[in-house]
Amino acid sequence: MKRKGKKFQKRNTNSLNKLSLFQKAEGKFNRSCPLSIKNAPIIDYKNLNLLKKYVSENNKILSSKITSVSSGKQKKLTKEIKKAKILGLI
Repeated sequence: MKRKGKKFQKRNTNSLNKLSLFQKAEGKFNRSCPLSIKNAPIIDYKNLNLLKKYVSENNKILSSKITSVSSGKQKKLTKEIKKAKILGLI
């Protein structure tokens, strides 16, 4: 069946979604790691405020493509998040 006179339109992207916290407005990702700068917070399973930033609403770990975290720090983050989940902190 054909639709008469109606074209498919893209849905409006909401700027308040989870991804907008970590990427620039143009849609390009920031390549500098937020955990490698001076005075960066220490990645530890007891630092729940930091770990919750890198976990989605469904308690899934966000990828490094979204958060622009370096691969070494991403591995450390995943270990600490899993440790906190096992202990029941998250």
